[in-house]
Amino acid sequence: MTARPRPKAFPAATVLGYPRIGPRRELKRALESYWNGRTGRDDLAATGRELRAATWRRLRDLGVETPPSNTFSLYDHVLDTAVLLGAVPERYRDAEDVTFAMARGTDGVAPLRMTKWFDTNYHYIVPEVGAGTVFELAGDKPLREVAEARELGIETRPVLLGPVTFLLLAEAAPGSPAGFTPLHRLDAVLEVYARLLAALAAEGVGWVQLDEPALVADRTDAELVATRVAYERLGGLADRPGLFVASYFGDLGAALPVLAETPIEAIGLDLDRGREILGRPDLGSLAGKTVVAGVVPGRNVWHADLDDALDTLRFLRGRVGEVTVGTSCSLLHVPHDLDLETGLDPDLRRRLAFADQKVGEVVTLAGLLAAAPAGADPVAPPVRARAAAKATEATQATDLAGESRRSPYPVRAAAQAEHLRLPPLPVTTIGSFPQTGGIRGARAALTAGKITNERYERLVESEIERAVRLQERLGVDVLVHGEPERNDMVQYFAEHLDGFATTRHGWVQSYGSRCTRPPILHGDVSRPEPITVGWARYARSLTPKPVKGMLTGPVTITAWSFIREDLPLPAVFGQVADAIRGEVADLEAAGVSIIQVDEPALRELLPLRRADQDAYLEHAVGAYRRATSVAADRTQIHTHLCYSDAATVLTAIDALDADVTTIESARSQARIVADPALGSFGRGLGPGVYDIHSPRVPGTAEVAALIEAILAVLPAERVWVNPDCGLKTRTYEQVEAGLANVVAAAASVRERLGA
Repeated sequence: MTARPRPKAFPAATVLGYPRIGPRRELKRALESYWNGRTGRDDLAATGRELRAATWRRLRDLGVETPPSNTFSLYDHVLDTAVLLGAVPERYRDAEDVTFAMARGTDGVAPLRMTKWFDTNYHYIVPEVGAGTVFELAGDKPLREVAEARELGIETRPVLLGPVTFLLLAEAAPGSPAGFTPLHRLDAVLEVYARLLAALAAEGVGWVQLDEPALVADRTDAELVATRVAYERLGGLADRPGLFVASYFGDLGAALPVLAETPIEAIGLDLDRGREILGRPDLGSLAGKTVVAGVVPGRNVWHADLDDALDTLRFLRGRVGEVTVGTSCSLLHVPHDLDLETGLDPDLRRRLAFADQKVGEVVTLAGLLAAAPAGADPVAPPVRARAAAKATEATQATDLAGESRRSPYPVRAAAQAEHLRLPPLPVTTIGSFPQTGGIRGARAALTAGKITNERYERLVESEIERAVRLQERLGVDVLVHGEPERNDMVQYFAEHLDGFATTRHGWVQSYGSRCTRPPILHGDVSRPEPITVGWARYARSLTPKPVKGMLTGPVTITAWSFIREDLPLPAVFGQVADAIRGEVADLEAAGVSIIQVDEPALRELLPLRRADQDAYLEHAVGAYRRATSVAADRTQIHTHLCYSDAATVLTAIDALDADVTTIESARSQARIVADPALGSFGRGLGPGVYDIHSPRVPGTAEVAALIEAILAVLPAERVWVNPDCGLKTRTYEQVEAGLANVVAAAASVRERLGA
């Protein structure tokens, strides 16, 4: 049998992906204009073409010879893969726009579940795969983007979500037989990938990137066998481009030798989060393949240590031979361009690198590696200076354990029941109300100096009163002030804490059109003065009903920031926890009887390897208890988690010792209700009954059915009724209709319980 010819050389410098929202959130504006009916599909498509062209030109100009393509998405790349493979559930097939129907739902059909992309704050749409799913090559997006780039004179490397990761991220379709998993459909999926690779080869594409981040997590023997089957089959195709399998977010672990033995030509290694791979005795098994060395971190905003990176590249070259310089993962997780940030402190700015600057680091390192003589490559993996300093500091990390000094939950629950006198199944919301154009405009006017702070505060107060009066009119039991003063649940606190810097244009995509500006935690954290107390006091003055104080927890503030690298994570948690602890104490002193400290990122930072998870959860739980244990027994502490597979950390959530926990449930069709651990959850719990990330408004009967499902496993005295998440992304019209149905559903179930 004639050996397949080796593809042309892989580029010396590359990136695994690039931000797709546009440097000034052009994609967000185009999407929301389309969804609101102000523009048409042609306008949205034109914006997509412009953003793709700008990305390819920018990467070419920065020195990337063959930039990646098919990384752009109008919503989510996992969803795009499902559509490309024809994995569209029957209930969406007649929708006017199938992709957005799956992502956002329609009037009559709820959207697919959404959850976090590994341990990042990016959300993906979870595909449904059943035993009867018919896979087919149902689109040509990768081919179209290759053609688009060629019209600009640019050759690209199409990027596809790998078949193993796609199936591991998918969930079994409703009605699947017992024991079925999506990975059982690997053969059918590989047929489609084979056809797509052949089509790309026919178009003269030299290389294709297949992303397999799922392989850095713990994998079973069966999953490793599936990986071997997938890449022996795809690698053995006669008609295909060169195959580059990219791993990221950690060490490949047991998947390394599996991939090394398949006929793929290139393998990507994350040498930021998976640096331990350098010390593995089987690293040499990659000799004969191109190793794309991810030495420039793709998930932080700090300058790479170029000396360390070059030493790493040279060591790797001495072990495996052919080495290309790359990023540790896609640059999707960092802002576009540091040059837009003219207001940052110059000393801090010199330490930073956003996406464009990281591309520059990759290109610089490729030049340095090419110029370095191979004969003098180091024989031992270098020790990263930052890592050594961090390890030294680890022994000095603040002890977060044993911080809870509150009475046991039954004692607290009795004190709170006497003090608050709430009805059964109390209805509340998660915190935020719609961020109207008026309040966003006022915030921008304040920043630009066009209105006074006093004028701004009066506008915020009017929005608070609007939210309070609406909740009173609808019959909500525990109110919120609506958070109109907050641009973002983390950025707002970062702006009021020492040790943080915030940006003007440092946007990062969270999902769809939703973007955040992660703060930069660069120094020691402290709270110079109260942050939320004045707004909470004003809201309380408007109503006799209880109004929750709203705070973001220490784990989430840390997780949703770009954090300093010279301190171990527990020490950072401790500093942020102390700042929030002071705010809890001040809210309680101001007469606030219910304080919600949100931790939606608790699950997000969970390490991908099980061996590392217990230590992380101990630190995270300790930080939360440190922040909240200052409260007296009759002060009810709430927390909230959303879109993070709460069932996987239910024991840790219970250990937070919050009196009430609200979680996402409606978006996932109350799947957590079936979790056996839920029955032993020992505190108040509010599984969400209203999916607020879709414009769809659920009916009263639908909400009542979700409440009844919860009551089948939890006693009524511990059940709360609430939406899945905050309401800031919805309109007031949607919120009023949705909450009215939630209140009516709770009332109908209360009536049944009373009867």
